[in-house]
Formats: sequence, C-alpha cells, structure tokens
Amino acid sequence: MGAKRRPQGVQDVHSVQLSALMWQSRFIVTEKVLMRGSHVIGEAAVRAGCRFYAGYPITPQNELAEYVSGAMAKLEHGTFIQAESELAAINMLIGASMAGARCMTSSSSPGISLKQEGISYLAAQELPSVIINTMRGGPGLGNIAPSQGDYFQATRGGGHGDYRTIVLAPSGGQELADLTRKAFEYADRYRTPVMILGDGMMGQMMEPVQFPEPVDPDKLPLKPWLLDGAKGRPSRIIKSLLLDPNSEESRNWKLMRKYEAIAREITSCDNYMTTDARLVIIAYGTAARIAKGAVKRVRDMGLKVGLLRPVTLWPFPAGMLREMSRLVKDFMVFEMSTGQMLEDVKLSLEGRSNIHFYGRPGGIISTPDEIAKVINSLYHRQHLEED
Repeated sequence: MGAKRRPQGVQDVHSVQLSALMWQSRFIVTEKVLMRGSHVIGEAAVRAGCRFYAGYPITPQNELAEYVSGAMAKLEHGTFIQAESELAAINMLIGASMAGARCMTSSSSPGISLKQEGISYLAAQELPSVIINTMRGGPGLGNIAPSQGDYFQATRGGGHGDYRTIVLAPSGGQELADLTRKAFEYADRYRTPVMILGDGMMGQMMEPVQFPEPVDPDKLPLKPWLLDGAKGRPSRIIKSLLLDPNSEESRNWKLMRKYEAIAREITSCDNYMTTDARLVIIAYGTAARIAKGAVKRVRDMGLKVGLLRPVTLWPFPAGMLREMSRLVKDFMVFEMSTGQMLEDVKLSLEGRSNIHFYGRPGGIISTPDEIAKVINSLYHRQHLEED
C-alpha cells in the first residue's frame, strides 16, 4: 500500500525536540501542523505564557509532560519539575502562582483524585492555575482507555468546601489549542483554577492545528496578589486557614459572587443542526464528535436530529438548554459513562422535556453507526416523525 498523503499545507511534527521549538516561530502562525493532542496542549500552554509545570507520570497523558519538559528546557525562564507525587505537584502550583507564574499540571483520573485537596487550596487562596485531566477508565485504577467518568469530580469541585472549578471540554485538536489558551486567560481573570477535561483518545489522536502568536509573559497585566517582597508597599498575605467563622463565611460569599459572575460571562456551548430538530443529542468532548457523525447519518435518513455540545461543563449551559426546550421536547444525553452529565441536563430542564440516555462506561468507545441506530430507534419510538 502507498503512503497516505498529508493534507496540503500541513506539516507533520513527530519529534518532541523539533516541535518544542515552535514557540520560537520556527513555523509561521498561519501554517497548520499535524500534532497529537497531548503535544498540542503542551505547545498551546507554552504559547499562552506558561512557564512552570509540575507533574507526575501516569498513562495516558505522559506525552504531555514529555513535550513540556522539552519546551521548558529551551525557554530562558521555563521550569519543569517531575514531582515525587501528585500531591507534591499540585502544591508546587500554589507556590508558583503566588510568585506570579502562569502554571500548569496534568494527570489522569486517579492522579487528579490525589490533587483535589490542592485544587481546593488554590480555589480558597484565589490562585490562578491550569489543570489538565486526560480521563481514563475507572473507578479505581481501572484501565487506560478513554472514558468520561470524571465529570462529577471535575464539575462538583471534587475537593472539600464551597468552591467551583471552571471546566472546559474540547472536542478535538484545534479546540485543545484554543481552550488551553482560554484556560490561562480565565485563570488570571478570575483568579481561580481552571480544568481542561479531555480523554485518552483525544490525547493520542493526531490532527492539523493552527497556533496563535505566543504571549510574552513579561507583557501580561500586573498581578496584585504577587508575593515579591514588600519593599515600598504593605505586605500581602495569602492563606486558606481562617479560624474565625465570620471571616470564613465572608470569604465563601466572596467566592460565590465570583462564581456567579463566571456563570454569567463565560458559559458556552455549540449547536449543530438544531434549528428544526425534534430530537437533540447532548454530548461533550470525544462523545460529541461521535454524536456529530451519528447526527449526519440520521439526517441522511430524513430524521430531524441536532446536537448541543457544552464547551463549558462548569458553568453548565443550563439557560441555553432551557431556551431550546421551548421548541424541543425530546433530548438524548450520550456519554462515555453511566450518566453523569445526565444529572446536569435534568437539573437544567426541570421536567420541561423528555430526557433519554445512552452511555457505555469503562473505556468502551461507541461508533457513529451504533449511536445512529440508537437515535433512529428512539426517534420512531417517540413518534417524532409525526407532525
């Protein structure tokens, strides 16, 4: 068999050593490069001004740490640390963020579980940081196959206390690049940890990606929380231990007001063929890509089916879903889990429409044909073909 041809104008980037030089404009911005998802996140993070990474190895996201280690070695002020544990890694972000660095860590499902206490600390101290979760099958050690079983953990805070974490759900290579940059911007704007929720399939898959111009960290806005010595100014204290109940309550209400502002300002979703839809599929990430293929198939059969894809999992696009329910009376949630986002859909719709579910857990990846058959059966069972 002959070799497959690359799309015209797309450079194939396999070497970590080569691709780590991209931030130095080895490739012009308008070029597309073919990269695996984990490398895309690493390159996008460096271009977004990330200069501190701390992590601990776990499959299926080790390629991300590998990439960042090569990139940081070539930066004048880049720092890469392979910590002794996930606990150490997340707590290193506390120090890096206090020092003013754009910082990041990454892991996969059970590793993120170990980081939850530190994420709670980051939220309480209002320290910006970015956390990458490349989900795998669970619970427990599970397996290293793609899954979406960490939705509850990500969107409910995961750790202890009254806090939320912004959660972004890319569905492919280009969005991995775009949302990684947004993650750092949101983290700084709202002084909060931001999580990117991907999976093992997304991390390994290679796609053409176009990167924006790199950010110069020295030109970022001044950070009023920065601990750089108190010469000529009052001292600053960043802590999460507030023994006085009134002080603790005041801090929690302050955080709540911030979370309400976040929900108003950045909630996002993407619609596909929903204008005349009688049945709308709700899916995110890799599952949304599968669902989109299924929607195309059933549209060819004459079925009026669309797709709503949440881009922010927290804040969840509840208002947009409620607005859609004025015209759509049947929704089907598709997840690579036993049904976690399903709960947010139910909470959003509050009985306004019929909600159906289809999912497969444990690392099993459904095909577009499989989902198309499920949609076809549901569509006719609900008599949606009738006017």
